[in-house]
Amino acid sequence: MATKYQALLEKVHEIYDLRKAARVLTWDRETVMPRGGDADRVDQITTLRKLSHALFTSDEMGELIEAAAAELNGVAYHSLEASLVRFLSRDYASARKLPAAFVAQQTAANNQATAVWKQARAEDNFALFQPWLERVVELAREMARLYGYQDDLYDALLDKYEPGAKTADVRAIFEAAKNALIPLYQAVGRRRLAVDNRILRQPFDVARQAQLAHYLATAVGYDFDRGHLATAVHPFSTSLSPNDVRITTRYDPYFLGMAMFATLHESGHAMYVQNVHPALNRTPLAEETSAGLDESQSRLVENFVGRSRGFWRVHLPRVQEFFPSQLGQVSVEQFYRAVNKVEPGFIRVEADELTYNMHIILRFELEQALLAGRLVVADLPAAWNQKMKEFLGIVPPTDRQGVLQDIHWTMMGFGYFPTYTLGNLYAAQFYEAAVEQNPSLLEEMAAGRFGALLDWMRQYVHQHGRKLTPAEIVTQATGRPLSHHPFVRYATAKYSEIYGL
Repeated sequence: MATKYQALLEKVHEIYDLRKAARVLTWDRETVMPRGGDADRVDQITTLRKLSHALFTSDEMGELIEAAAAELNGVAYHSLEASLVRFLSRDYASARKLPAAFVAQQTAANNQATAVWKQARAEDNFALFQPWLERVVELAREMARLYGYQDDLYDALLDKYEPGAKTADVRAIFEAAKNALIPLYQAVGRRRLAVDNRILRQPFDVARQAQLAHYLATAVGYDFDRGHLATAVHPFSTSLSPNDVRITTRYDPYFLGMAMFATLHESGHAMYVQNVHPALNRTPLAEETSAGLDESQSRLVENFVGRSRGFWRVHLPRVQEFFPSQLGQVSVEQFYRAVNKVEPGFIRVEADELTYNMHIILRFELEQALLAGRLVVADLPAAWNQKMKEFLGIVPPTDRQGVLQDIHWTMMGFGYFPTYTLGNLYAAQFYEAAVEQNPSLLEEMAAGRFGALLDWMRQYVHQHGRKLTPAEIVTQATGRPLSHHPFVRYATAKYSEIYGL
């Protein structure tokens, strides 16, 4: 390609490498680093992020982007070159709004807050974490002001994770979904005893769970030649390149569902990046286009695949080999119903498909209140417990099971939580469109064959990386903008059948 674009690409590669090096250090910190190295690691990560931010926001970078844009005038919209320049132009304008000193300050605070959060969670001590969360909230407000906004301070932070999304629109679609799903949830609740999941709540050897997790990740298409599975306090995935996408899970010795579905969930995240087009590698396009689209793939693998009857027709015999005494006599139907039991719980990552969205709406409302100053951090545990009682009818007995359970706020992830429910909605719409385009998918799914569904996702979602916006991808793939209706149809059909409604 042309000289000016090539000069831009060389600088992009340099910045990309620095950012990924910081991710390597973060991965190591969350998985294997000794506790004593934490202070030094914070300094190392801060330095790398400060350097990459300085390079990306430099006048030189702006000039390279402008020169390449002029040179590429008229190049096809969907081309790699035009897509990269378009993405960089938007990202550069946004990043320039954050001074390097603020980025360094933010990175250091986030890393320090994460370390304190881990201790506070282990000790069930919110007071220990409170001053750090207050600092993070203060920095989040400052970030929103630096980015700028027209309608709602929260818009500035939401846009970081779901480009183009508006708080008012998210509220509206959440409200519509909630109003449609509450009657279903209440109907299921009246028949809650019809489904029993006690088979999942027995002693399960953790070493064997780890072997099972590796098996399940492989079964859904996660490529271990380009990936790795470790453990972490809060399961996550991270991409160092499409050829090195790592996941973590966690194990509960008395609940098999935790490891199984955390692993499937993170595999879905990782497979998105593993399947971006090779031409995008070593550029910022080689990642998920938004947090909501990313979440759609993890929820698709975890729920539409991993909680389907067909999946367990194929894979339950292997699970029984790992745990013959606990599950050897369990039928496919019994196991399928157990993994789909609807039951309000304290922990978001363990929640079923119906109650999960209530966990997200709770966090969405609380973080807006925190940022707007309507709620102070000291009152957050009480506000959390009140909303849990209001939404799910239960109150966490400890902060570890309540306000301290998530890592996102320590990482200044305000604006991220709503993308989890957006992911559920995207997943259902993608699934419905795939079936409309290929009706035989239903028969294949019933027989435990998911290759065609995942191929559809690779074609319409994965391969594009960040070349297109979330709205462009969902409209191009499904023929319509995002709606709550496909998820409502999916959930109603599935749970009406399971619970005999």
